[in-house]
Amino acid sequence: MTELGTAAWPVDPIRTERLVLRESEAGDRVTFVELLSSPEVHTYLGGPQSRAELERSVPETPGRRTGHFVIERDGAMIGTVEVSRHEAERRGRVRPDGGEAELGYLLLPEAWGRGYAAEACTAALGWFARACPGVPVVLYTQTANHRSMRLAAKLGFTELERFQKWDAEQWMGVWKPAT
Repeated sequence: MTELGTAAWPVDPIRTERLVLRESEAGDRVTFVELLSSPEVHTYLGGPQSRAELERSVPETPGRRTGHFVIERDGAMIGTVEVSRHEAERRGRVRPDGGEAELGYLLLPEAWGRGYAAEACTAALGWFARACPGVPVVLYTQTANHRSMRLAAKLGFTELERFQKWDAEQWMGVWKPAT
């Protein structure tokens, strides 16, 4: 899967009970830099990136690609969620052709513990299931990231494998949409 099927992009904003998932806008740049440079956000992701480097490198309108949504709550960006092509060099295959997608998400620490990640991921997976029927989605997380492990279970991901990488045990799960 080199693209997300025939998914039309950008899509109209997706509205949930409390959130809006939408395409990135220029006004989101500051929050993108905050997300990518946050030590808390990147505890299980290899550490934060340099804020100074991000200020130089993040484009005026970051994150503009098919399947990448800004998560907005009450008019403010609180994170991102993405369902994208599973990179060929990444570990694990669900289908022989490697045609699965991958789910990723980042939320600001002040948005943690309120169910926003579950709400946003559920909406993004629903969009993906309609755009690319029958295509499985994988998710990676460190087993030490208990919040992410609970979210994976809540979303319906099932364990595919565990492996060691970056001096930590990693977990790979798969979500298969209803057909």
